[in-house]
Amino acid sequence: SPRVEGVHLRGGKVARGGLRWSDREEDYRTEVLGLVKAQQVKNAIIVPGGAKGGFVPRRLPSGGSRDEVFAEGIACYRVFISGLLDITDNLKEGRVVPPAHVQRYDGDDPYLVVAADKGTATFSDIANEIAGQYDFWLGDAFASGGSAGYDHKKMGITARGAWVSVQRHFRERGIDVQRDNVSVIGIGDMAGDVFGNGLLMSETLQLVAAFNHLHIFIDPEPDAARSFIERKRLFELPRSSWADYDSSLISEGGGVFARSAKRIAITPQMKQRFAIEADQLTPAELIHALLKAPVDLLWNGGIGTYVKSVMESHADVGDKANDAVRVNGSELRARVVGEGGNLGMTQLGRVEYGLHGGASNTDFIDNAGGVNCSDHEVNIKILLNEVVAAGDMTGKQRDQLLFEMTDAVAELVLHDNYKQTQALSLAEDRAAQRSGEYKRLIGALEAGGLLDRALEFLPTDEALSERANLGKGLTRAELSVLISYSKIELKEALLASRVPDDAYLARDMETAFPQLLAERYRESMLQHRLNREIISTQIANDLVNNMGITFVQRLCEATGMSAANVAGAYVIVRDIFHLPHWFRQVEALDYKVPAELQLKLMGELIRLGRRATRWFLRNRRNELDAARDVGHFGPRVAALGLKLDSLLQGGTRELWQTRYQRYTEAGVPELLARMVAGTSHLYTLLPILEAADETGQSPAQVAAAYFAVGGALELPWYLQQLTALPVESNWQALAREGFRDDLDNQQRAITVSVLQMDGGPEELDARADAWLAQRQYQVERWRTMLAELRTTSVADYTMYAVASRELQDLAQGAAKS
Repeated sequence: SPRVEGVHLRGGKVARGGLRWSDREEDYRTEVLGLVKAQQVKNAIIVPGGAKGGFVPRRLPSGGSRDEVFAEGIACYRVFISGLLDITDNLKEGRVVPPAHVQRYDGDDPYLVVAADKGTATFSDIANEIAGQYDFWLGDAFASGGSAGYDHKKMGITARGAWVSVQRHFRERGIDVQRDNVSVIGIGDMAGDVFGNGLLMSETLQLVAAFNHLHIFIDPEPDAARSFIERKRLFELPRSSWADYDSSLISEGGGVFARSAKRIAITPQMKQRFAIEADQLTPAELIHALLKAPVDLLWNGGIGTYVKSVMESHADVGDKANDAVRVNGSELRARVVGEGGNLGMTQLGRVEYGLHGGASNTDFIDNAGGVNCSDHEVNIKILLNEVVAAGDMTGKQRDQLLFEMTDAVAELVLHDNYKQTQALSLAEDRAAQRSGEYKRLIGALEAGGLLDRALEFLPTDEALSERANLGKGLTRAELSVLISYSKIELKEALLASRVPDDAYLARDMETAFPQLLAERYRESMLQHRLNREIISTQIANDLVNNMGITFVQRLCEATGMSAANVAGAYVIVRDIFHLPHWFRQVEALDYKVPAELQLKLMGELIRLGRRATRWFLRNRRNELDAARDVGHFGPRVAALGLKLDSLLQGGTRELWQTRYQRYTEAGVPELLARMVAGTSHLYTLLPILEAADETGQSPAQVAAAYFAVGGALELPWYLQQLTALPVESNWQALAREGFRDDLDNQQRAITVSVLQMDGGPEELDARADAWLAQRQYQVERWRTMLAELRTTSVADYTMYAVASRELQDLAQGAAKS
């Protein structure tokens, strides 16, 4: 239009993202392109893919008042929104209705959702009004956050989500930010949504400095309680600035300084607090020094890019206004960075900071709460609008219900933040040892055209190898990128499969909505227009958050099965072993046991999930049936699991007892300690139950025989040696997993053979002894092989290949007899 230009880019048919009033008149398309790429990874945890749009008014009144400029901007926004809806399919009574006078070259495409962004934060009601004029099927779900939507600033949801990251960083360093004093330097002011809400998250914060575009606030030795009250007052004061701060509350040597000043005198207190030597500094020099100051937390809730890497120039950053104050990641001395705002650090700056020991994620991880909250709003409105259309609810009742669910929606959003940052901690904990897995994951994502390593600033294979040699792996910033892409890839794989259509998996949909809706409108929920997308998103998030970034890639390589098959098998294992319950038990130990111990406990649960999933993929392959398999194995695994310690024998039981006691002495609850102590044996209940089906004998009797056979042939020790084999290549990883799979099958075959010998249950030991005596020659060869393995000091895969063959001969002999 001569009046306005605009562009809208989407990462898929179901996509969402903000529309901004761009001030980059000449290159707004480039701006939107960069933003939509960032939105792709930010949207990894929600249903839609990334989208971004921007418009530029071309006839703003020259010399006009602010109100006149604003009015023209709104008029242009209306043209832009109308233009988008003019070429968007609609839905009428469940049928797709193409727009009139439009030639379509693609398929049906009725999903179009927009969001507020820079310059359009208050425009949601305008967009929804236009959608109403077009009778667009989404109604006021078209633009979230309107009059009947969730007010992000009032909820403080973006800051609260980012604060989850901050809490985790500090907890893993033995600090409770809700109780312990934490020194903070902030970027922004209390009038800002993210900055203001963030600095009210804890009453023990000591805000020693902050700056925005107008002022620099300095309080070298703040009184935490009094300064919290004052920050709260400023937050509630409309359009407040640091100049409104009560100067009588500022400690000696501090003050509020204008950034327009020529020079600022540096007091002794400022020198000591911020490690400054100069007597005077310009405002830019002071901010530069503040960014490098030794504090606990750097909280970014403002606009601008303040941290880059040594390898980048200021021109590379593209934020000329902050060139004079910007620092390098290696110069940051803050222990933790919380990125409530966008683009505060370049990605290479984050990586550099992480490699120097700093704790941070990325902006799209920390501040994902806002986009997640909007997505929940849209999905809930799509559901409830159908209920209203059916006459089962009035519009006023819908709006009231939306309001009543505000806290429940916030809990869902914050839970997502918690789980995703926990997944990053789990990945970081083993990143150096798993560098080979990450190399293969990055290679696979590149080969599939989903990831551009250079654009995402991921290291080369050679750089990863160099880090591994130094005992370092991928940083949290880099893992943040990979966790997003692994979720995106899995979501797409699930959507392209029949997995989301499994009636059993529909229950995963309920986890995306407040419990109140699941109870009242379950049938309507199952008919949700985005049910496949929601189910796929929930499964992808659950799997990657709990099992790890490389879980799917690793099992696809090991079994040859598809990503969707892996996800389907995981859901079965998850529900058989009640893994979410046990993860919640570990998470409930926050601040009660060291974070390092929690990661170790969760690592055991992950190992159980991986081994059991591989067992299903190996032994059921394309015959998986979630409802059948969970119903068949679940109750019997639970019953046997309670008796596990009594079923184990000899050294195996002693090892279980040692692990159990170590956990309980560290403060782990008894039931959780019992379960985690036995994870290395729990997955073997699957072949035990399969053997019970084959022999017709009770699971307890089969389990006793299974562990008796293992003890007689020293199979637990052999398994430990297999698990301890060093892995230096993918082939070795596959070989090790193959050895372990073979051992499961061989022990099961021998167990079945023993149980098929004559004799009653009470004569099990005698039957096992008789079975071994009948195969004395083969048994002795096996024990000789074990003796040789004990004496060798070098882990040689060829030796274990020969040993595996010996055990296979013994097991095959058992099958023939």
